[in-house]
Order: sequence, then C-alpha cells, then structure tokens
Amino acid sequence: MEKEKNYNRRTEKDYNIFRTLFYMVFLTLVVYPVTKLMYNVKIEGRENLPENSRVIYAGNHVSYIDPPLISLAAWKNIAYMAKQELFKDKDKLLRFLVHILGAFAVNREKPEIATFKTVKSIFNTSWSLGIFPQGKIVKEPVISQIHKGFIMFAKKFKADIVPVAICGFDGYAKKLFEKHITVKIGKPISYMLDENEIVREWAKQISEFTGFENKIEDFIKEQIPV
Repeated sequence: MEKEKNYNRRTEKDYNIFRTLFYMVFLTLVVYPVTKLMYNVKIEGRENLPENSRVIYAGNHVSYIDPPLISLAAWKNIAYMAKQELFKDKDKLLRFLVHILGAFAVNREKPEIATFKTVKSIFNTSWSLGIFPQGKIVKEPVISQIHKGFIMFAKKFKADIVPVAICGFDGYAKKLFEKHITVKIGKPISYMLDENEIVREWAKQISEFTGFENKIEDFIKEQIPV
C-alpha cells in the first residue's frame, strides 16, 4: 500500500530560487493582470510593509482568491498555511498551484510537529508566512472568532503580524471590470504584545478597513476559564 504523502512538511529546499522566481513571474504575468482586469483591484497601505521577511501576513478570508491578492499587495513570496483538503482537490490546476506556489497543509483538528518545522524552514528563507486566522472562508460581515495559531507562531519565531484586509468582495467576477476590490495593509502588530491584545488589534484593524462588525470581545470572554 502506497504511503500517503505528507503535505505538512516543507524544507528550505522547497523555497529555492526556482520556486521564488516562478512565484514572482506568476504574480506579474497572471495575478496582476487578472485581478486588475476582473476586479479593478486597488492596494492601500504599502508604506506599512516591514522590510524584513520574518513576518506573518494575516488576512480576513472571504474567497479563494485571497492568497494571490495578499501576495500581490505585499509583493512578497508568501507561503500560505492551507487546509489539507486542497492538496487532494479534484481540480488538478488548483492542486498544482497550491503545491507549486509553496503552500503547506495543516490539519486543523490535530496540528502536527511537521507544521512547526515547516514554519521554521520558511523563516530561514526570504519567504514570509501567510495565515487566515478565521481558518475558513467567512461570508458574514462579522469578525467574531479566530484560531490563535498565528499568535503562537508569531511568538515562537519572533515574527510581527501584518493585518491585511480584503475589502469589497461580493462574488467572483465573470467579465472584465465587473467587480471592485481594495486590499488594505495595516500597521504591524508586535509579537511581544499579550495574546488577547494581538487578537483585539488584528480584529480592530480588519474591522475598520472592511466595515465588518467587530464582535471579537465576545470571543475573548468565551476563552477565559471560569
């Protein structure tokens, strides 16, 4: 019986010069023209981008095009943490892009040590880490709960968090200039802050950018042991 491939583990060799160059070519020749022509994409806040690569880009999650939009906005090689189901999706093109663009799988029910090793490998290269704290696509305009794993990685690897908001998404475009999306880059959040302060600041910036209702305090209260 063939051993199942482990999509959780990536090493520094996976983020080599060839994948790095392919990534930037893909952003330049595919992501930029498609998002510009189909979504009239605008980018704000690039002055907030840190110079170093030891950064976690943490965005709200409204669609499957969020990863390329965030990478375009930051103009960085970003390795995204993705649900493991994507690596086995029936769509061969999607599977190919998820793999070739450096994403790695995570078991949301039972995180593995391989995930920590992969994040360490990423930070040993010129790449940055991308995470969606909400853990899944959320269509409701509310910031109400998140997964705190990105904070754990931030503190473990001393990486500041850059909130990135996808604003105005209301469906996938089917014709030219049909939709309008703005990607807003927020001010970096220090990994040295208290865990709940990081949660509050991320939700605050995303909420202010998107106009989504901020109900994160209810989530924080639920996490406090009785």
